[in-house]
Amino acid sequence: MYMKNKIDYSILELAIVSEGSTFQDTLNNAIALAKVAEQNDYKRFWFAEHHNSAAIVSSATSILISFVAGQTSKIRVGSGGIMLPNHSPLIIAEQFGTLAQLYPDRIDLGLGRASGTDQVTAQAIRSDNMAAAHSFPEEVQKIQTYFSEDNKLSKVRVAFAEGAEVPLYILGSSTDSAHLAAAKGLPYAFASHFATSQLHDALRIYAREFQASDEHAFPYTMAGINVIVADTDEQAERLLTSLIIMFNNMQSGKSLPLSPPTDMNDELRAVFNHPNVQQMLKFSFVGSKDTVKKKILSFLHDTNADELITVSTIFNLEDRIRSIRLFAELMEEINGKHSN
Repeated sequence: MYMKNKIDYSILELAIVSEGSTFQDTLNNAIALAKVAEQNDYKRFWFAEHHNSAAIVSSATSILISFVAGQTSKIRVGSGGIMLPNHSPLIIAEQFGTLAQLYPDRIDLGLGRASGTDQVTAQAIRSDNMAAAHSFPEEVQKIQTYFSEDNKLSKVRVAFAEGAEVPLYILGSSTDSAHLAAAKGLPYAFASHFATSQLHDALRIYAREFQASDEHAFPYTMAGINVIVADTDEQAERLLTSLIIMFNNMQSGKSLPLSPPTDMNDELRAVFNHPNVQQMLKFSFVGSKDTVKKKILSFLHDTNADELITVSTIFNLEDRIRSIRLFAELMEEINGKHSN
């Protein structure tokens, strides 16, 4: 498949707490990471939305967006995403309309259908959560209406959101949202950093069914990937052990801070090679810059994605900053090669 000349690259931040770090440390680290991303030409810095986890701080997404946008100057900041069944469309329009006034032409609104938590917590967040999930297309339309200049005569308005430059993105982890994104002519971001099985089917559906909208004449796809880049393959494999331990804890029902990396041993390798873990982490690119670059090129040719949005589950801030910089270098090499 033909690969596009320029591939944008971005960061999805889950704000995972590392063992020995505080919640405040984790949030301050997000600022440091966003600044490094901005310096290295990442296009956007998005926050995920998760609830009821002792190890993840990305719950109040719109607050975190404002926190980062206020301490950076050009990188786009947004939600990856707002889990819409948890929220009133009116309140989201108010929050993101406000963000658009504070940080013009820098705010993205990614919208997802899932709740980002367990069902008990989802009910605590919003009692009609299940009904809202089933009416996701209608909920998206409500947000579009609040942002439309045509809403000026409505009885319910968000005046400062009307006409504001807040691009909408549809997020998905299955083929369902591909149909919706295509029908609405919106960009489509697939959560292939953990939901891998339907990526190619979803991309094909989106490309085949896409209908041009006033905002987007052509389809635009973003693919989530796990990335750990270090100076050597061996160093990167060691950093990967933190992610493997986290997945092992998750499968055991434990919500624990991210463990420090350790030497790869038979037990960890067995966890990593388990079919369920291999399926979830299929699109993980771990190694030196040259190693990861080859894997990224293959992935881009397979998916024809317009943009890569990276998740880097790395224990130490300095190691993660190093990974961010090395990934930016290899993407610049890829883009330079394919623009000639």
